[in-house]
Amino acid sequence: MPKKTKKDKEPQTMDELLAQSGEKLHGLKRGEFLTGTIAEKKGSTLYIDIGFKNEGIVAGRELARVADFVSQLKLGDQVEVQVRVPENERGQTLLSLRKAAANSAWWFFEEKIKTKEEIEVSGREESHGGLVVIAPFGLLGFIPGSQIGSKYNQDPNQMVGRKIKVQVLEVDREKNRLVFSERLVSEPETVEEEQKLIEAIKEGKEFKAKIVRVEPFGLFVQIKVDQKLLDGLVHISEISWEKVDNLPGIYKTGDGVKVVLINKEEGRLQFSVKRLTKDPWEGIAKRYPVDKHFKGEIVRLASFGALVRLEPGIEGLVHISKIPPEAKLEIGRKINCYVESLDIDSRRLSLGLVMTGKKIPIYK
Repeated sequence: MPKKTKKDKEPQTMDELLAQSGEKLHGLKRGEFLTGTIAEKKGSTLYIDIGFKNEGIVAGRELARVADFVSQLKLGDQVEVQVRVPENERGQTLLSLRKAAANSAWWFFEEKIKTKEEIEVSGREESHGGLVVIAPFGLLGFIPGSQIGSKYNQDPNQMVGRKIKVQVLEVDREKNRLVFSERLVSEPETVEEEQKLIEAIKEGKEFKAKIVRVEPFGLFVQIKVDQKLLDGLVHISEISWEKVDNLPGIYKTGDGVKVVLINKEEGRLQFSVKRLTKDPWEGIAKRYPVDKHFKGEIVRLASFGALVRLEPGIEGLVHISKIPPEAKLEIGRKINCYVESLDIDSRRLSLGLVMTGKKIPIYK
C-alpha cells in the first residue's frame, strides 16, 4: 500500500478540510451589506434568509424604526440588509433594514410628487415660519408658512400634534429635504389662481409690500397683484448689502417696504430689498486697487482678526497674523490700511495696516 504523503494526510480541522476542498469560509462582518429573502414575520421579529447557517433577524427597536417599510414586504421578497451583529449569544445574525427602508421611502415620495396624490403627515413643531412634520416612513418634512391655508389661519402652531393632508412639493434626497403643501389639498382652486398670477409676474419687477410677519431669518411680506394678495419672503441675506443681525429690531409687522422679485421657482415668491440699490462690489477693483492706502473703521474684532469697513457694504479683514501685539485696536476706531488682495468672486477683501517707522499702525 502506498504511503500517504503530507499532502494526502486526513484533515484534522474544519480549516484543513476547507483548504483541501478549495472552499473558503465567508465570515460575516459588522456593517457588511447582503441581499436577503424575507422568510417569516412573527410578532416583533422579522426573519431573513441570508444564505448562511446563522439565522438573520430584524427585531425590537430596529424593526420599529422601519415599520412602514416592513408592512409592505411579503414572504419571498428580496431586500438589502446590513449586518449589525454577526452572531449573538443565540447564534443569530442581527440585521438592519434602514438603508433599504430609506431608499423605499424616497422612491415613495418621488412617485407622489409625480402623481400629486395626497398623503397624511403629523405636525411636530413650528420652525422658521412653517411646520416641521413627521411624514410616512418616519422621515421629517416641512410645510412652509406660504403653504398653510386659511383652514389653519396660516398659523403653523394650530397644526402641531394634528394629522394633516398634504401634497408633496419638493423631494431632494441628497439634501434630505422634503417639502409639503397643505393649501394644495384644502384650497386647490385658490392656489391654481395664484399660480397663474405668479407665472405672469416677471423677475425684476418692483412692488410696494406689507410686512405680515418678522422672523429672525427674514420678512414675510404680501404684495397685491390684480387685487389679489400674494405672499413671499425676503430672506435676511437680501435685506442689506451690509450684515444684518437683528431683523425684529429693525422691522415690525404692518410696516410697508419696497421690494423687488428675484425668484419665483416652484410658485414661491422670493424678494429682495438690497437689490433695489447698486451692489457696492460692482467696480470695486477700480475703487480699491491693490496696495493703495485707505481709511476704514473697525466694525468687529474676532479671534482671527479685525473687520474693517471701507464703505457701506464693503468690509475687509486684517488677519490676526498681520496685527502687531502693541496695536490696541478697538471697534469704532478709524485706521489707515491698504488693500493686500481682492477676490471678487468670493467677495473677500484682505487688508493690511499702514505702519509708521515705529511699526505702530496709524489710527485716529
